[in-house]
Amino acid sequence: MPAPRFVDQLNVQIGNELAAHHQYLACAIHYDALTMPRMAAFFYAQALEERGHAMMMVQYLLDTDEPVTIPAVPAPTSVFPDVVAPVELALAQERTVTDQINGLLRIAREEHDFASEQFMQWFIKEQVEEVATMSDLLAVVGRNRDDVEDIEEYVAREHGAEGEDPTAPRQAGA
Repeated sequence: MPAPRFVDQLNVQIGNELAAHHQYLACAIHYDALTMPRMAAFFYAQALEERGHAMMMVQYLLDTDEPVTIPAVPAPTSVFPDVVAPVELALAQERTVTDQINGLLRIAREEHDFASEQFMQWFIKEQVEEVATMSDLLAVVGRNRDDVEDIEEYVAREHGAEGEDPTAPRQAGA
């Protein structure tokens, strides 16, 4: 059984992941409105990924017979001054999520909750990838803020269809 403190914080994190889902939808819509279909598709995919993370956490709680609480989420930022701002926000968001995930792992360790610690390992690896991806994207978008075609080309080249990670935790409802 997961430690009660871990369960409480994992329920909070479900809300954080759903808030990230909403924020990435807002970023995608911004790029869609600018007729940047590759950036829009990238952020729509990121939104689905964040929802998937929430559903992995839901499934873990269900699997361990713990209560699932879906918290309210704040409205996302939906107005951006340029093509760079959504990526800046996304990088900051991923850094925040990394801190949150590290906090969950810390709680699991402090509580000697080995199953929850093992569950969180995949998310630790995922956050390294997410921060690196957004950091690289920010560098490209910042350099090419006046050339959206170069941004679109980069996304097409570097962020094409990625396969599913067979080591990922199972998602509720999947």
